[in-house]
Amino acid sequence: MGAYILRRLLLMIPTLLGIMAVTFVVIQFVPGGPVEQMIARMEAGASGGHGEVATPAGGGVYRGAKGLSPDQIAALSKLYGFDRPAHERFLLMIGNYLRFDFGDSYYHHRSVTALVIDKLPVSISLGMWTFLLTYLVSIPLGIRKAVRHGDRFDAATSMLILAGYSIPGFVLGVLLIVLFGGGSFWDLFPIRGLVSDHWESLSWPARIIDYLWHMVLPVFASVVGSFAVMTMLTKNSFLEEISKQYVLTARAKGITERAVLYRHVFRNALIPLVTGFPGSFVAAFFSGSLLIETIFSLDGLGLLGYESVINRDYPVVLATLYFYTLLGLITKLITDLTYVVADPRITFEGAH
Repeated sequence: MGAYILRRLLLMIPTLLGIMAVTFVVIQFVPGGPVEQMIARMEAGASGGHGEVATPAGGGVYRGAKGLSPDQIAALSKLYGFDRPAHERFLLMIGNYLRFDFGDSYYHHRSVTALVIDKLPVSISLGMWTFLLTYLVSIPLGIRKAVRHGDRFDAATSMLILAGYSIPGFVLGVLLIVLFGGGSFWDLFPIRGLVSDHWESLSWPARIIDYLWHMVLPVFASVVGSFAVMTMLTKNSFLEEISKQYVLTARAKGITERAVLYRHVFRNALIPLVTGFPGSFVAAFFSGSLLIETIFSLDGLGLLGYESVINRDYPVVLATLYFYTLLGLITKLITDLTYVVADPRITFEGAH
Protein backbone atom coordinates (compact mmCIF):
# COMPACT_ATOMS: atom_id res chain seq x y z
CA MET A 1 0.00 0.00 0.00
CA GLY A 2 2.80 2.41 0.89
CA ALA A 3 4.56 1.76 -2.42
CA TYR A 4 1.33 2.35 -4.32
CA ILE A 5 0.70 5.67 -2.56
CA LEU A 6 4.29 6.78 -3.24
CA ARG A 7 3.98 5.93 -6.94
CA ARG A 8 0.72 7.86 -7.19
CA LEU A 9 2.24 10.90 -5.48
CA LEU A 10 5.24 10.84 -7.83
CA LEU A 11 2.96 10.54 -10.87
CA MET A 12 1.13 13.67 -9.75
CA ILE A 13 4.20 15.78 -10.51
CA PRO A 14 4.41 15.19 -14.31
CA THR A 15 0.61 15.22 -14.57
CA LEU A 16 0.35 18.59 -12.87
CA LEU A 17 3.25 20.06 -14.85
CA GLY A 18 1.82 18.73 -18.10
CA ILE A 19 -1.61 20.27 -17.51
CA MET A 20 -0.08 23.61 -16.55
CA ALA A 21 2.31 23.55 -19.54
CA VAL A 22 -0.48 22.84 -22.05
CA THR A 23 -2.67 25.58 -20.58
CA PHE A 24 0.24 28.04 -20.52
CA VAL A 25 1.05 27.34 -24.19
CA VAL A 26 -2.58 27.74 -25.24
CA ILE A 27 -2.77 31.06 -23.42
CA GLN A 28 0.17 32.39 -25.42
CA PHE A 29 -1.90 32.15 -28.62
CA VAL A 30 -5.10 33.66 -27.23
CA PRO A 31 -5.62 37.15 -28.72
CA GLY A 32 -6.34 40.13 -26.53
CA GLY A 33 -3.94 39.51 -23.64
CA PRO A 34 -3.69 41.67 -20.51
CA VAL A 35 -1.51 44.28 -22.25
CA GLU A 36 -4.02 44.65 -25.08
CA GLN A 37 -6.85 44.72 -22.52
CA MET A 38 -5.18 47.58 -20.65
CA ILE A 39 -4.51 49.51 -23.86
CA ALA A 40 -8.15 49.10 -24.89
CA ARG A 41 -9.39 50.34 -21.50
CA MET A 42 -7.07 53.34 -21.65
CA GLU A 43 -8.18 54.19 -25.17
CA ALA A 44 -11.83 53.79 -24.17
CA GLY A 45 -11.29 56.09 -21.21
CA ALA A 46 -9.58 58.69 -23.37
CA SER A 47 -12.22 58.60 -26.08
CA GLY A 48 -14.91 58.99 -23.45
CA GLY A 49 -13.85 62.55 -22.80
CA HIS A 50 -11.10 62.08 -20.25
CA GLY A 51 -8.23 64.19 -21.42
CA GLU A 52 -5.35 62.27 -19.94
CA VAL A 53 -4.95 58.82 -18.40
CA ALA A 54 -1.88 57.81 -16.39
CA THR A 55 -0.38 54.43 -17.27
CA PRO A 56 -0.18 51.93 -14.39
CA ALA A 57 3.54 51.53 -14.91
CA GLY A 58 4.12 55.20 -14.32
CA GLY A 59 5.32 55.54 -17.89
CA GLY A 60 3.92 58.99 -18.49
CA VAL A 61 0.49 60.13 -19.57
CA TYR A 62 -1.67 58.70 -22.32
CA ARG A 63 -3.17 61.30 -24.63
CA GLY A 64 -6.05 60.06 -26.70
CA ALA A 65 -5.10 61.99 -29.82
CA LYS A 66 -1.54 60.64 -29.91
CA GLY A 67 -2.02 57.04 -28.73
CA LEU A 68 0.49 55.05 -26.69
CA SER A 69 4.16 55.47 -27.42
CA PRO A 70 6.41 52.40 -27.84
CA ASP A 71 7.99 53.17 -24.47
CA GLN A 72 4.61 53.14 -22.76
CA ILE A 73 3.67 49.84 -24.41
CA ALA A 74 7.02 48.40 -23.31
CA ALA A 75 6.33 49.62 -19.76
CA LEU A 76 2.96 47.85 -19.80
CA SER A 77 4.59 44.65 -21.04
CA LYS A 78 7.14 44.85 -18.23
CA LEU A 79 4.39 45.51 -15.70
CA TYR A 80 2.66 42.26 -16.61
CA GLY A 81 5.91 40.33 -17.02
CA PHE A 82 5.64 39.89 -20.78
CA ASP A 83 9.08 41.39 -21.36
CA ARG A 84 10.57 37.97 -20.58
CA PRO A 85 10.64 34.88 -22.83
CA ALA A 86 7.75 32.45 -22.41
CA HIS A 87 9.85 29.64 -20.93
CA GLU A 88 11.26 31.95 -18.25
CA ARG A 89 7.77 33.10 -17.31
CA PHE A 90 6.57 29.49 -17.08
CA LEU A 91 9.45 28.38 -14.85
CA LEU A 92 9.03 31.44 -12.63
CA MET A 93 5.29 30.75 -12.36
CA ILE A 94 5.80 27.09 -11.41
CA GLY A 95 8.42 28.07 -8.84
CA ASN A 96 6.02 30.53 -7.23
CA TYR A 97 3.14 28.05 -7.34
CA LEU A 98 5.20 25.42 -5.53
CA ARG A 99 5.41 27.92 -2.67
CA PHE A 100 1.67 28.64 -3.11
CA ASP A 101 2.49 32.19 -4.16
CA PHE A 102 -0.14 32.90 -6.81
CA GLY A 103 0.65 36.57 -7.38
CA ASP A 104 -1.83 39.38 -7.97
CA SER A 105 -4.83 39.65 -10.25
CA TYR A 106 -4.34 41.83 -13.35
CA TYR A 107 -7.98 42.89 -13.35
CA HIS A 108 -8.85 43.19 -9.66
CA HIS A 109 -5.36 44.36 -8.55
CA ARG A 110 -5.51 42.12 -5.48
CA SER A 111 -3.82 38.97 -4.28
CA VAL A 112 -5.26 35.94 -6.08
CA THR A 113 -5.40 34.03 -2.80
CA ALA A 114 -7.33 36.81 -1.05
CA LEU A 115 -9.63 37.13 -4.06
CA VAL A 116 -10.51 33.43 -4.06
CA ILE A 117 -11.04 33.42 -0.29
CA ASP A 118 -13.49 36.33 -0.64
CA LYS A 119 -15.52 34.38 -3.22
CA LEU A 120 -15.51 31.07 -1.32
CA PRO A 121 -18.48 31.71 1.03
CA VAL A 122 -20.89 31.78 -1.91
CA SER A 123 -19.50 28.67 -3.59
CA ILE A 124 -19.21 26.80 -0.29
CA SER A 125 -22.81 27.65 0.56
CA LEU A 126 -24.15 26.44 -2.77
CA GLY A 127 -21.92 23.38 -2.93
CA MET A 128 -22.26 22.29 0.70
CA TRP A 129 -26.05 22.44 0.80
CA THR A 130 -26.34 20.79 -2.60
CA PHE A 131 -24.01 18.00 -1.45
CA LEU A 132 -25.80 17.42 1.85
CA LEU A 133 -29.31 17.48 0.42
CA THR A 134 -28.34 15.22 -2.47
CA TYR A 135 -26.95 12.51 -0.19
CA LEU A 136 -29.61 12.88 2.52
CA VAL A 137 -32.48 12.61 0.04
CA SER A 138 -31.12 10.41 -2.74
CA ILE A 139 -29.75 7.50 -0.69
CA PRO A 140 -32.94 6.81 1.36
CA LEU A 141 -35.04 7.39 -1.76
CA GLY A 142 -32.88 5.03 -3.82
CA ILE A 143 -33.12 2.32 -1.16
CA ARG A 144 -36.88 2.72 -1.02
CA LYS A 145 -37.13 2.51 -4.80
CA ALA A 146 -35.04 -0.67 -4.84
CA VAL A 147 -37.25 -2.31 -2.21
CA ARG A 148 -40.41 -1.32 -4.09
CA HIS A 149 -38.99 -1.85 -7.57
CA GLY A 150 -41.67 -1.84 -10.26
CA ASP A 151 -44.60 -0.54 -8.20
CA ARG A 152 -46.38 2.80 -8.39
CA PHE A 153 -44.06 4.52 -5.91
CA ASP A 154 -41.02 3.56 -7.99
CA ALA A 155 -42.62 4.73 -11.23
CA ALA A 156 -43.90 8.02 -9.77
CA THR A 157 -40.62 8.98 -8.11
CA SER A 158 -38.65 8.05 -11.23
CA MET A 159 -40.86 10.34 -13.28
CA LEU A 160 -40.41 13.21 -10.80
CA ILE A 161 -36.64 13.00 -10.45
CA LEU A 162 -36.10 12.56 -14.18
CA ALA A 163 -38.32 15.57 -14.84
CA GLY A 164 -36.19 17.56 -12.42
CA TYR A 165 -33.03 16.27 -14.08
CA SER A 166 -34.26 17.38 -17.50
CA ILE A 167 -34.82 20.99 -16.39
CA PRO A 168 -31.61 23.07 -16.50
CA GLY A 169 -30.76 24.69 -13.18
CA PHE A 170 -30.81 28.22 -14.55
CA VAL A 171 -34.25 27.70 -16.11
CA LEU A 172 -35.56 26.41 -12.79
CA GLY A 173 -33.93 29.39 -11.08
CA VAL A 174 -35.77 31.85 -13.31
CA LEU A 175 -39.03 30.00 -12.69
CA LEU A 176 -38.48 30.13 -8.92
CA ILE A 177 -37.82 33.86 -9.07
CA VAL A 178 -41.01 34.42 -11.05
CA LEU A 179 -43.06 32.32 -8.64
CA PHE A 180 -41.54 33.08 -5.23
CA GLY A 181 -39.17 36.02 -5.67
CA GLY A 182 -41.67 38.76 -6.29
CA GLY A 183 -41.62 38.33 -10.06
CA SER A 184 -45.31 37.86 -10.84
CA PHE A 185 -46.80 35.86 -7.99
CA TRP A 186 -45.49 35.61 -4.39
CA ASP A 187 -42.72 37.66 -2.82
CA LEU A 188 -41.56 35.06 -0.28
CA PHE A 189 -37.79 34.74 -0.70
CA PRO A 190 -34.94 37.20 -1.34
CA ILE A 191 -33.27 36.87 -4.72
CA ARG A 192 -30.07 38.89 -4.28
CA GLY A 193 -26.92 38.20 -2.29
CA LEU A 194 -25.92 35.70 0.36
CA VAL A 195 -27.34 37.76 3.25
CA SER A 196 -29.34 40.96 3.73
CA ASP A 197 -27.71 44.40 3.77
CA HIS A 198 -28.50 44.79 7.48
CA TRP A 199 -27.20 41.31 8.35
CA GLU A 200 -24.46 42.55 10.70
CA SER A 201 -27.00 44.40 12.84
CA LEU A 202 -29.04 41.23 13.43
CA SER A 203 -28.78 38.85 16.37
CA TRP A 204 -27.08 35.49 15.76
CA PRO A 205 -30.34 33.50 15.49
CA ALA A 206 -31.68 36.12 13.09
CA ARG A 207 -28.45 35.98 11.07
CA ILE A 208 -28.74 32.23 10.65
CA ILE A 209 -32.37 32.49 9.59
CA ASP A 210 -31.55 35.31 7.17
CA TYR A 211 -28.72 33.30 5.60
CA LEU A 212 -30.84 30.16 5.23
CA TRP A 213 -33.71 32.21 3.80
CA HIS A 214 -31.39 33.59 1.11
CA MET A 215 -30.17 30.08 0.28
CA VAL A 216 -33.57 28.47 -0.35
CA LEU A 217 -34.06 29.40 -4.01
CA PRO A 218 -30.48 29.07 -5.34
CA VAL A 219 -29.90 25.78 -3.51
CA PHE A 220 -33.20 24.36 -4.73
CA ALA A 221 -32.33 25.35 -8.30
CA SER A 222 -28.92 23.67 -7.93
CA VAL A 223 -29.93 20.50 -6.14
CA VAL A 224 -32.95 19.26 -8.11
CA GLY A 225 -30.88 18.11 -11.06
CA SER A 226 -28.51 16.19 -8.77
CA PHE A 227 -31.16 13.88 -7.33
CA ALA A 228 -31.62 11.70 -10.41
CA VAL A 229 -28.06 10.39 -10.80
CA MET A 230 -27.48 9.62 -7.12
CA THR A 231 -30.94 8.13 -6.60
CA MET A 232 -30.75 5.81 -9.60
CA LEU A 233 -27.17 4.82 -8.74
CA THR A 234 -28.30 3.88 -5.22
CA LYS A 235 -31.31 1.98 -6.51
CA ASN A 236 -29.37 -0.01 -9.11
CA SER A 237 -26.60 -0.78 -6.64
CA PHE A 238 -29.09 -2.17 -4.13
CA LEU A 239 -30.96 -4.14 -6.80
CA GLU A 240 -27.71 -5.76 -7.90
CA GLU A 241 -26.84 -6.80 -4.33
CA ILE A 242 -30.35 -8.00 -3.51
CA SER A 243 -30.20 -10.49 -6.38
CA LYS A 244 -26.98 -12.13 -5.15
CA GLN A 245 -26.74 -15.56 -3.56
CA TYR A 246 -25.80 -14.42 -0.05
CA VAL A 247 -29.07 -12.48 0.21
CA LEU A 248 -31.08 -15.55 -0.79
CA THR A 249 -29.18 -17.58 1.80
CA ALA A 250 -29.86 -15.00 4.53
CA ARG A 251 -33.55 -15.02 3.70
CA ALA A 252 -33.62 -18.82 3.73
CA LYS A 253 -32.22 -18.75 7.27
CA GLY A 254 -35.25 -16.79 8.39
CA ILE A 255 -33.57 -13.42 8.83
CA THR A 256 -36.04 -10.54 8.60
CA GLU A 257 -36.14 -8.49 5.44
CA ARG A 258 -35.05 -5.36 7.33
CA ALA A 259 -32.03 -7.17 8.81
CA VAL A 260 -31.09 -8.54 5.39
CA LEU A 261 -31.32 -5.09 3.86
CA TYR A 262 -29.41 -3.10 6.47
CA ARG A 263 -27.00 -5.71 7.89
CA HIS A 264 -25.96 -7.50 4.72
CA VAL A 265 -26.93 -5.51 1.63
CA PHE A 266 -26.36 -1.97 2.90
CA ARG A 267 -22.56 -2.03 3.23
CA ASN A 268 -21.87 -3.72 -0.10
CA ALA A 269 -24.40 -1.62 -2.00
CA LEU A 270 -22.99 1.65 -0.68
CA ILE A 271 -19.43 0.97 -1.88
CA PRO A 272 -19.90 2.87 -5.19
CA LEU A 273 -21.46 5.79 -3.28
CA VAL A 274 -18.92 5.89 -0.46
CA THR A 275 -15.97 5.82 -2.86
CA GLY A 276 -17.39 8.85 -4.65
CA PHE A 277 -17.84 10.71 -1.38
CA PRO A 278 -14.34 12.36 -1.22
CA GLY A 279 -14.65 13.90 -4.66
CA SER A 280 -18.18 15.12 -4.03
CA PHE A 281 -17.22 16.51 -0.63
CA VAL A 282 -14.23 18.47 -1.96
CA ALA A 283 -16.22 19.71 -4.96
CA ALA A 284 -18.86 21.00 -2.57
CA PHE A 285 -16.39 23.50 -1.13
CA PHE A 286 -14.85 24.67 -4.40
CA SER A 287 -17.64 24.41 -6.93
CA GLY A 288 -19.09 27.39 -8.72
CA SER A 289 -22.13 27.76 -10.96
CA LEU A 290 -21.94 30.78 -13.22
CA LEU A 291 -25.59 30.82 -14.25
CA ILE A 292 -26.99 30.23 -10.76
CA GLU A 293 -24.69 32.88 -9.30
CA THR A 294 -25.66 35.35 -12.04
CA ILE A 295 -29.40 34.76 -11.71
CA PHE A 296 -29.37 35.18 -7.93
CA SER A 297 -26.71 37.94 -7.85
CA LEU A 298 -24.19 35.81 -5.95
CA ASP A 299 -20.53 36.72 -6.35
CA GLY A 300 -18.79 33.35 -6.20
CA LEU A 301 -16.06 31.32 -7.89
CA GLY A 302 -18.16 30.62 -10.98
CA LEU A 303 -18.50 34.32 -11.76
CA LEU A 304 -14.86 34.92 -10.87
CA GLY A 305 -13.71 32.25 -13.32
CA TYR A 306 -15.85 33.65 -16.11
CA GLU A 307 -14.66 37.22 -15.54
CA SER A 308 -11.04 36.04 -15.40
CA VAL A 309 -11.29 34.35 -18.79
CA ILE A 310 -13.08 37.28 -20.42
CA ASN A 311 -10.63 39.85 -19.00
CA ARG A 312 -7.58 37.66 -19.69
CA ASP A 313 -6.75 37.70 -15.99
CA TYR A 314 -4.06 35.03 -16.37
CA PRO A 315 -2.89 34.88 -12.72
CA VAL A 316 -6.41 33.99 -11.57
CA VAL A 317 -6.99 31.52 -14.42
CA LEU A 318 -3.68 29.70 -14.00
CA ALA A 319 -3.62 29.79 -10.19
CA THR A 320 -7.12 28.37 -9.82
CA LEU A 321 -6.36 25.74 -12.47
CA TYR A 322 -3.19 24.73 -10.59
CA PHE A 323 -5.00 24.52 -7.27
CA TYR A 324 -8.02 22.63 -8.62
CA THR A 325 -5.81 20.19 -10.54
CA LEU A 326 -3.67 19.49 -7.47
CA LEU A 327 -6.77 19.10 -5.34
CA GLY A 328 -8.35 16.81 -7.94
CA LEU A 329 -5.30 14.54 -8.08
CA ILE A 330 -5.16 14.24 -4.30
CA THR A 331 -8.91 13.59 -4.15
CA LYS A 332 -8.57 10.85 -6.76
CA LEU A 333 -5.92 9.16 -4.61
CA ILE A 334 -8.14 9.43 -1.52
CA THR A 335 -11.02 7.95 -3.54
CA ASP A 336 -8.91 4.94 -4.50
CA LEU A 337 -7.88 4.42 -0.89
CA THR A 338 -11.53 4.64 0.15
CA TYR A 339 -12.18 1.46 -1.84
CA VAL A 340 -9.89 -0.41 0.56
CA VAL A 341 -11.65 1.03 3.61
CA ALA A 342 -15.11 0.24 2.21
CA ASP A 343 -14.16 -3.24 0.97
CA PRO A 344 -11.13 -4.92 2.61
CA ARG A 345 -11.10 -7.51 -0.18
CA ILE A 346 -9.67 -4.85 -2.51
CA THR A 347 -5.89 -4.46 -2.43
CA PHE A 348 -3.42 -2.45 -4.44
CA GLU A 349 -0.49 -4.73 -3.77
CA GLY A 350 1.26 -5.42 -7.02
CA ALA A 351 -0.66 -2.61 -8.80
CA HIS A 352 1.35 -0.69 -11.39
